[in-house]
Amino acid sequence: MKAIAELGYRPNAIARSLVRNVTKTIGLIISDITNPFFPEIVRGIEDKASEMGYNIFICNSDAKVEREEAYLELLLEKRVDGIIFTSARITDTRIADLRRHNFPFILVSRTLPDVQTDYVVVDNRAGAYLAVEHLISLGHQRIAHITGPKDASGALDRLWGYQKAMADHGLKTDAELVKEGDFREQGGYLATKELLSLSSAPTAIFAANDFIAIGALQAINEAGLEVPEDISLVGFDNIHLAGLTRINLTTINQPRYKMGLMATEVLIERIEGRGGADPVQLVLEPELVIRSSTKRLAG
Repeated sequence: MKAIAELGYRPNAIARSLVRNVTKTIGLIISDITNPFFPEIVRGIEDKASEMGYNIFICNSDAKVEREEAYLELLLEKRVDGIIFTSARITDTRIADLRRHNFPFILVSRTLPDVQTDYVVVDNRAGAYLAVEHLISLGHQRIAHITGPKDASGALDRLWGYQKAMADHGLKTDAELVKEGDFREQGGYLATKELLSLSSAPTAIFAANDFIAIGALQAINEAGLEVPEDISLVGFDNIHLAGLTRINLTTINQPRYKMGLMATEVLIERIEGRGGADPVQLVLEPELVIRSSTKRLAG
């Protein structure tokens, strides 16, 4: 009963989950099922789960922490064998509780600085560094960055990579060139309008994800400017939309299908008691994909 109280869930939910009756079911919490970033991850998860005899129970939280809390309780009530989190909204406290009580779970595309747990991520810092270094190699110096949410570990790592690349090349990181977004098109659109209103606008923008970059592209076009003739633009993720002819976005590729495969394999090893005592923390290498949204700065 002490464990039940510490976890803070209704007794029937946590008590039943702690019994550990095998259901051959894995819970998957996604922050936004409409986001093209996630399908490749989900496909990898489903393929590996099916191969190993497990079913997937998918929950879409719409990036709302209260929904994620409710879905977490629901999954425990359903006695899933483990949970995959692809979301940045679930609280660190809940994650730490699951870890402390040895409930199998893994994070995909996020980390927790204060909790040692299993995760699969791309090297966000290295990816951001690649993106900014590419722009610098084209002669750009006044490079803006539209970040993701401040509470998202990946967004913070991409901001770090941007700042590190600028510093390593002796370029000043101007505070007015860093705008916070929300990983969605609207955030990129609004942030870019602010950037374009500056007395000295940027010659290039590094967006923390491709959705932000697509919103930025809309704002740039509305201002009567063109990509890359007037402003170079780089995204992050390499979603399907980024490669369409109209957009043709230079971006950072995340091996999302592989991330889903690897996360599921690690989780099932935990579920079946084959995992070691130490957390499994897999960091995959990003890749710069150069398309036509970047060009050498004139002059």
